[in-house]
Amino acid sequence: MRRRRAPLALAVPAVLGLLFLVLPLVGLLYRAPWSTLPERLTEPGILSALRLSLLTATIATLVCLVLGVPLAWLLARVSFPGRRLVRALVTVPLVLPPVVGGVALLLVFGRRGLIGEWLDSTFGITLPFTTAGVVIAEAFVAMPFLIIAVEGALRGADARYEEAAATLGAGRWTTFTHVTLPLVAPGVAAGAVLCWARALGEFGATITFAGNFPGKTQTMPLAVYLALETDLEAAIVLSLLLLIVSVAILASLRDKWISSA
Repeated sequence: MRRRRAPLALAVPAVLGLLFLVLPLVGLLYRAPWSTLPERLTEPGILSALRLSLLTATIATLVCLVLGVPLAWLLARVSFPGRRLVRALVTVPLVLPPVVGGVALLLVFGRRGLIGEWLDSTFGITLPFTTAGVVIAEAFVAMPFLIIAVEGALRGADARYEEAAATLGAGRWTTFTHVTLPLVAPGVAAGAVLCWARALGEFGATITFAGNFPGKTQTMPLAVYLALETDLEAAIVLSLLLLIVSVAILASLRDKWISSA
């Protein structure tokens, strides 16, 4: 196919848009303390934030898989009244300011919240300002990414295989686990990776619902925010780690989300 030259009226703003997105990343790489980077990476505060971020993001992703995959299947395979409304509600965290999401979580799971008061009085369970609260905040903002990816994969999968399994006597659960899941496994994997990456970078809902306590609720984005006030190099190192993770995620999903040249 013959390549067409881009008109100047489109090429100039396209290049400016590219520079606008890339230059901040270049600035981060330029200002990174490369000479002291190994020492910085082994500092207790950075290691603590990194361990907590990896742990909570992984647990949040598992929670999203357990709850999100069935919900995606319901939206893709079952017709019921109000399905469009449910789909809209599922995607609300994508556009909701994270801080507002944190306030909403407090009103539900706080000690005086709709569910939190019952959990506290009945089981003595308090979720806000705990590591479990970090997991809940991350799962809340990250689950839509998983649901959208899995629902899209389900809609693109050939339903005839499921129908064939049903005609051969397979039950709904057997069909789901042995036919449907293998068919949409790439979509589930892609959604899980995006979900994990979003959970890893979550800030607003986490600081509002779980607070910013080192070793307990202080994840990497929160550590970056705190370090900006006292230690710029530490903030750059943490930001660099998050940048590396983001690039690795995009590289792993390039065949699915980015068209090849």
